[in-house]
Amino acid sequence: MSTRKNRAILTVLLTAILLGPSSIFATDKAPVDNRRWESQRKQMVAFQIRARGIRHPDVLRAMHSVPRHRFVPYRVRQMAYQDSPLPIGEGQTISQPYIVALMSAVLELDRSQKVLEIGTGSGYQAAVLGEMAGQVYSMEIIPTLGRTAKKVLRDLGYDNVHVRIGDGYQGWPEKAPFDAIIVTCAPTHVPRPLQDQLAEGGRLVIPVGPAGNQELVLLKKVKGKIQQQKIIPVRFVPMVDIKGRTY
Repeated sequence: MSTRKNRAILTVLLTAILLGPSSIFATDKAPVDNRRWESQRKQMVAFQIRARGIRHPDVLRAMHSVPRHRFVPYRVRQMAYQDSPLPIGEGQTISQPYIVALMSAVLELDRSQKVLEIGTGSGYQAAVLGEMAGQVYSMEIIPTLGRTAKKVLRDLGYDNVHVRIGDGYQGWPEKAPFDAIIVTCAPTHVPRPLQDQLAEGGRLVIPVGPAGNQELVLLKKVKGKIQQQKIIPVRFVPMVDIKGRTY
């Protein structure tokens, strides 16, 4: 890739970050080329997900169904289906497609289940979960992101996805217990409230650790006790409280 092209991409990314979600998710007035997006989704699923070992049919179907470009800021929308995270404003990112698929797969969801997501972000992971589970409850601590995600999800018809603005560390106790919990930001330890809100036999997938030394882990509740296994090293934004302090 040329230096000029690299600079152009960096300029787009920096502009998107500075503008924030209220403007970078602006409506595209140009004609929508659905065939182009459909083709890019097929390639994403084939080469970024299936080829890397994820074969769960519901995950592949969901990743093919959800229009990722609708959850990506307009100014970086042309990169929506690339194998990388992208900025969504407020210093946050939308995870790379493979990580979204991996975390969804390890939850082993079905339509009878209720899921809690911590870290709504753009709403993309919540939409994928909405394709696989019965009800999805998603929490976002940054109000602008939460409101934007709620609108996009509503516009796309995800009536089974419910977004709440609040501190995800505390979970959503009035809707507990949950058959599955997914956390898309990294605390330094697994929050106790989330463990308590996990149903018997439930699964919790979460990145844990300080920046630069995070591990994606899967927890299972078996006879009231938590079993834990490591999956892969990862890099996520930190989990923070309402004052921006890391957990």
